[in-house]
Amino acid sequence: MTSTLSDEPVARWSMRPEGSNWGDFGADDQIGRLNLITPERRRAAAAEVREGLAFCLSLPLDCPREQLNPRRFPPQQSFSMRGDDPAMNYPYGRAIPGMKETVCDDRVTLSTQFSTQWDALCHMGYEYDARGEGAEAITYYNGYRAGEHVCGPFDYLHDREPHEGPYGAVALGIERIAETGMQGRGVMVDLFAHVGLEAEPVGFERLMAILDADKVMVEPGDILCLRTGFDRALLAQYADPDAPFDPHRCSGLDGFDDRLLQWVADSGVAALVSDNEAVEFSPDFKRQDAHGVRVPLHHLCLFKLGIPLGELFLLSDLADWLRGHGRSRFLFTAPPLRLPGAVGSPVTGVGTV
Repeated sequence: MTSTLSDEPVARWSMRPEGSNWGDFGADDQIGRLNLITPERRRAAAAEVREGLAFCLSLPLDCPREQLNPRRFPPQQSFSMRGDDPAMNYPYGRAIPGMKETVCDDRVTLSTQFSTQWDALCHMGYEYDARGEGAEAITYYNGYRAGEHVCGPFDYLHDREPHEGPYGAVALGIERIAETGMQGRGVMVDLFAHVGLEAEPVGFERLMAILDADKVMVEPGDILCLRTGFDRALLAQYADPDAPFDPHRCSGLDGFDDRLLQWVADSGVAALVSDNEAVEFSPDFKRQDAHGVRVPLHHLCLFKLGIPLGELFLLSDLADWLRGHGRSRFLFTAPPLRLPGAVGSPVTGVGTV
């Protein structure tokens, strides 16, 4: 993406949504609550490293075996070419007599949100009249708009004439999260230890009881990690495609619990991460709130507050170690790909204790 924001002719918004923090981190902010991960918070995160043990927080990039979302596909891996020759085990001596070295180069086509991944803040928007003009427009965090800052081939609300590219996110792209380093103090909430691998929406009261029982403290700037056990169900089917698997059998936060949403807003958490598909409890896309929202936690986090969401992380190994050692905090490092204009990204995360 080569477009910039330097020539914007008008203010993006004059009325921010109720309960949002638009403008609190600056008129042109694109990273939302990640601003709360200050140098002081990173030093506190680093202080959680006592054993020097590192845990991988990412599933294999071609996991899950079963396609959970019909629009997201596993990576298709192939080889690069050197002229007419595949660049796999390619002997340089084929082109330059006497050379003994060989080379392998490959390439891959992937959906950026198939496996362990971050949602960029432009992943989900809302039809909203941010400029008070009497007409709704597709709008994203901090008033960035479809067509101006997040560009696709159509303006679905107003006309269906195709727009010329380039397409993608001029603002709020995943590269903005990558540029922060995406490192801070992770706080593990072990839902699996209390709920099991069951389809249970975890609301405010249940979450508060779990935090209290496990003596989990959550502070502003923390990265809240929610272990449901779904990661191990995915890995079991990955190892054996015939293993029993229910894509809806796991817990998640109850986005339709208003008190839970208020707690997320008040807590100051910088990001939410889970090993399930959506952080919030399996959206059925049938229920909706009074404002026409069917994934209310996504709406709150991505549209209103600028809280990135990490999904399908591998959390169980680290969660078991933390529980076994009476701890819940660790150093969380999980930057996405610095891919300009993308609305999501695979990630290889690390939890260090």
